[in-house]
Amino acid sequence: MFRVLIALASALLVAGSAWSQDKQTVQQERMKSCNAQASKKEMKGDERQAFMSKCLKGDDNKPTAQQEKMKTCNAQASKKEMKGDERKAFMSKCLKGDDDKPTAQQEKMKSCNAQASKKDLKGDERQAFMSQCLKAA
Repeated sequence: MFRVLIALASALLVAGSAWSQDKQTVQQERMKSCNAQASKKEMKGDERQAFMSKCLKGDDNKPTAQQEKMKTCNAQASKKEMKGDERKAFMSKCLKGDDDKPTAQQEKMKSCNAQASKKDLKGDERQAFMSQCLKAA
């Protein structure tokens, strides 16, 4: 398991370095950051694996707003016993919501992203800024 995790981390880092910074997904950024932190702390074996697992999950284990929405929509579709194309259509509409207005979290992400771009932040510095910005009230 640990070897698979290391191989995956290595593959993501190699693949990630080929892409430009702003094309990396949040998960790839998190993988890069967690891996760097574990290396900096010279972690190995089970200690590193436990750290990586916790780090990749994020600071808290609370589901995101999107995950909550997915859970709610999924429960509604199951309650209505929807299957196949009908379920897909329902899930798509449900996840988009009744209106096309961005959620508060989406607005906050957009604002933080704009601020980080304005400051020309990259890599770990940008990630740290985004994390702080998104946690701010």
